Amino acid sequence: MATTTIPGTTDARLRLHRVGGGDGAPASFAADVRRGLTSTPKRLFPKYFYDALGSALFDAICRLPEYYLTRAEDEILARRADDIARAAREGFGERAPVTLVEFGSGSSTKTRRVIEALLRRQDGLTYIPVDISVSALEAGARALLESHPQLRVEAYAGDYDAALARLGERRGARGRTLALFLGSNIGNFDAGEAEDFLRRVRSVLRPGDALLVGADLKKDAGVLEAAYDDPLGVTAAFNLNLLARINRELGADFDLRSFRHVARYDGRAGRVEMHLESTRAQTARVSSLDLEISFGAGERVHTENSYKYDADDLSGLAARAGFALERTWRDAAGLFSSNLLVATSRDDAA
Repeated sequence: MATTTIPGTTDARLRLHRVGGGDGAPASFAADVRRGLTSTPKRLFPKYFYDALGSALFDAICRLPEYYLTRAEDEILARRADDIARAAREGFGERAPVTLVEFGSGSSTKTRRVIEALLRRQDGLTYIPVDISVSALEAGARALLESHPQLRVEAYAGDYDAALARLGERRGARGRTLALFLGSNIGNFDAGEAEDFLRRVRSVLRPGDALLVGADLKKDAGVLEAAYDDPLGVTAAFNLNLLARINRELGADFDLRSFRHVARYDGRAGRVEMHLESTRAQTARVSSLDLEISFGAGERVHTENSYKYDADDLSGLAARAGFALERTWRDAAGLFSSNLLVATSRDDAA
């Protein structure tokens, strides 16, 4: 595993580890592009949205009036961060130190509220963010370290599987853990994948450790579709950046003007589906893969699902993965939920 230190910080307070599948891993990207574009139906994988440009576009999405998810979750964390920190420490005494782990941390903006709540209860804090975007990790770490001298950051740039393997190796050295999975990222997994991910997280936690999961709630299709297809076209640019990234990094010749962004809510499946739709019959070449891909007019490339939940969905998912759903907090409008899952004493799931 390659390890680098972010310039401008000291070794004592920050380390950045690059592990398998990060945005510095072109071989993984190329292999997944080949696999996705040669499958039926065609697909691309949402973890590759977040190169530097994609991360900037997503930050812009989070500021859109239609995209309520970020504001709703931030409202919950602003009002309830102390409750969350208190609940995560219950049963272990006020002097028990907590390590904070976050999956899909991005720039760690919302996490600041939880960090500050924990630092009000303990002298120092180790924060372990995990994200596929090196640039987002660097920016988030710099900002946090500048404003929180009691903080240490040990960041992992890579996919969740690689990071979980490393966290498993650290398990014996850590005290109590509060893990975060914010921003409705759980919704990007299909049902079986969500359960499998939570089981893998459970496998690196001890009984009594906690996981705070953000989950968007089921609601009117019009509200949901507006959040994923804004009138300014920022979400469309974010989706189309996947093709632009393939052009930039793999020498492809996708004509972005010949694809359009599509986002639809499937009420029966309980998910918003995002696609890139070819507006005409065409062929694109990916030179570094020596690959030609043909598209029919109206053919779609699936890029992301975003599942929505209700209370029964969340409670059942938690129980199947080795957690108990202990607390749920919602924003004032009841659009979004933050859910505290506590690891039970059952054997770790494989």
